Order: sequence, then C-alpha cells, then structure tokens
Amino acid sequence: MLDQSTICAISTSPGIGAIAVIRLSGANAISISDKIFKSPKKEKRLAEQAANTIHFGRIEFNNVVIDEVVVSLFRNPHSFTGEDIVEISCHGSTYIQQKILEVLVENGARLALPGEFTQRAFLNGKMDLSQAEAVADVISSSNAAAHKLAINQMRGGFSKEISDLRQQLLHFTAMVELELDFAEEEVEFADRTELRNLTERIENLLRKLKDSFQLGNAIKNGIPVAIVGETNVGKSTLLNALLNEDKAIVSDIHGTTRDVIEDVVNIHGTAFRFFDTAGIRDTEDHIENLGIERSYSKLEQATVVLLVVDTHNPFPLVLSRINNIRERISDNQTLIIVANKIDSGLPDTVQNLETLDLKDNEKMVFIAAKQKENIDELIDYMIHSINIEVADQQDVIVTNARHYEILKNAHESIVRVLNGLDSGITGDFLAQDIRECLHYLAEITGEVGTEEVLGHIFKNFCIGK
Repeated sequence: MLDQSTICAISTSPGIGAIAVIRLSGANAISISDKIFKSPKKEKRLAEQAANTIHFGRIEFNNVVIDEVVVSLFRNPHSFTGEDIVEISCHGSTYIQQKILEVLVENGARLALPGEFTQRAFLNGKMDLSQAEAVADVISSSNAAAHKLAINQMRGGFSKEISDLRQQLLHFTAMVELELDFAEEEVEFADRTELRNLTERIENLLRKLKDSFQLGNAIKNGIPVAIVGETNVGKSTLLNALLNEDKAIVSDIHGTTRDVIEDVVNIHGTAFRFFDTAGIRDTEDHIENLGIERSYSKLEQATVVLLVVDTHNPFPLVLSRINNIRERISDNQTLIIVANKIDSGLPDTVQNLETLDLKDNEKMVFIAAKQKENIDELIDYMIHSINIEVADQQDVIVTNARHYEILKNAHESIVRVLNGLDSGITGDFLAQDIRECLHYLAEITGEVGTEEVLGHIFKNFCIGK
C-alpha cells in the first residue's frame, strides 16, 4: 500500500503570511531539493549534510531566483514519516509558495494527497492508526480539554491501553486453542477461573472506555447545554450574557423564540454548545408548539440543562416547572436551576428556592441575567458539572466515533466469552469469541484493516499533514 514516490505540499495555512513551509517526503526528497537549492557556498550540497540540520540559501529554477529560504533536513528513519524529509521555509507569498511547488513537481515530486504524510508515518510504523487519527484531532482542537485528550492519544495513551488488553487475551487464546489439539484427552491448559477473572477485568475496562465516549465526544465538539424554561423568564437574555453578544432576540412578548438558537463558545478552555430553546407553555399556536417540541428534544440531548425560572412568579408555580423538567432528564445529566431576576423577585420565592432539596445531579444559582450578576458563578457550576476533572485524571477518554463503534463490538464479544464461561461451552466456541474481540481491538490500532478504511480516515486530513 505504500507509494514510493516523493510527495510535496504546503504545510502551512493557505493564504499570505510572514513565512510558509513546503514539505517533501520520500526517497528522492533530498536529491530533488538539491536540484533547485543554491547555497551561498557554491560547493555545498544538501545530500552531503547531516540529519537534523538547517541551511540558508536560494531556490532557483532556470537561473531565476524564486526566493531566499531556510531548508531543514530529516533523514530516515528518524523523521515524522520514517522517510527522508525536506522542509523549505520561504516567504509567505502565495506566488512564491505555488512556484516552489511547481518546480518541485517539475523535478520529480508529486503533489501529496490529504493526510498522505501522516498515512506514510502510519504505514512506516512511526505511529499506529489511533495515534494517526489523533494528529487530525490535535490540529482541529478548539479548546484546552479537547487538545489535552488529543495530545494524550497522539502520544500513545489509548494505544497502550488497547495493546495491554490484546496481550492479556492473546495468552489465553493460545492456551484455549492448544486444548483443541488434545480434545480427546480432555486436557485443560487454560485455567477457567483465571480466564474468568481476566475476562471480567477486560469487560470492565472495555465498558469504561466505551462509556467514556459520551464525555469525550462532548469535550471534542462542545458540551451540549440546553437553556429551557417558560416564556419570558430570561432564557435569551441569559444566552446573550453567556455569549457576551446579542445573539438572541429579547422581548417582553411571549413566544418570541420559536426555534432553537445554537452557538458554541469557549469558556475557560472548554467549549460549550448552547441551545436557547422555545419557551415552554400551553399554547394553540401551531408554529410555537413545533418549537416547544424541539425544546424537549434538545433537553434529551443535553449534557447540562439550564432551567431558568423567574423569581417574580409564586413559588408553587416555579416548583411545578422544576418538577416537570426533573421528570424529563436522566441521572446522567446535570440540572442547574437558574433563579433569574433576583434583583426584583418575590422574597418568598427566593427564600423557598434557597431551601429547596437538590439531588446529586442538581445545582442552583441565583442570577440577574440582564445585569450579568452571578454569571461567573453559573459558569463555574457548568465547568465543574461536566467532569473535566475526570478527564484530567483518567488516562484514556474515547473521542473518536470509529473507536467507539469498535469498542462496542469488542465489548459484545467479551460479554459472550463471560456468558460462555458461565454456561460451560467448549473451548472452540470460547476461542472464537476471544479471537473476535482481538480482531476488533486490532482494528483500532490498524494492525488489521482495509485500504478503504484507511482511505476514509486520511481523506479528512488537511493537505500537507
């Protein structure tokens, strides 16, 4: 599958900048560069220079100077791709960038495909497939938490977890399959008690990895936060305060928000995806009812639910709204009751809310959204409610949808092994389920896979990486 041609691409962002970097990788990367690179020392050739060195000179073609550049040399196998690599740092003119690419192609290189440098790193054994996928996540990370998870995966944290699982299973697979060669003697090489203990540990770890995807995906794409409540309680005002801009229309007219308004904002290194929903109330307006249905839909999808209540309203009414939302969310979601308009609210309502019994997954904060009072306190509740600390402490959080699907399949296989041990099935059936689990785990790291899967993964990379 490894193409032996020398590839080239612009590795910096498109457009004009102070500098740009053009990268070559392949067996002829240095010799091709030598054809167009001219050092102030006329006798100096890149092919004769040591690895991990940089060199000043000019790029020339047909005796025409294109630019003054700095060239970095990396020799195989100690490079990102495992091949010879040359990186040309030139001025950031789009004309210069394209001209250098043009002369590289004329001298024997070809333009790289999306993700081809990282694909070569994978195919040359410089990283496994999960680490290669993490490269794209590092590049696209838009907040501190997502960046930390991607860096951990790129450095092999997830790969090590999977590798350890496979090694433990491989030993018992060999023992179980050895029994099949002595079936007539009814010899048992694999201790069933030890196998069960191992299988239970692996099942527990696979389940934790699989279940971590909900948090990992939320961190990667933004924690989904639904802002819900009755009409005119201040939901849109709160959204504007959180976003620090007038995103949503604010009006005293009931039912102003009839659809879901969505926006993503980075707060203290964590991305939150806010959904300002239509006010929940009884109405005969068909369009408004459609918006209310969407409100309930977003409520189910949210990791954090901000229930905005109006302290102008009597406490029994406020409590009924709280209980209504409580019935619609699960224990895995965080409910933050946002008591709004405390600057002019009813004292009895505020006092009763202060003494309200809260569940383990509930918090309460008193704010005045219009004046942005206590918004920072609300943000602190949001950040601490999504278990970012768990992400910091836990070695591995799954953020990749492909990994999640594979882990689900691997978990199902290992559960079948446990069920088989309980029912006392023969070793050949046990071995089949263990082999299936091993196969799925190998798909994550790329030890088994297809060209179609690799093509799908790397086509989503940017060109030049």
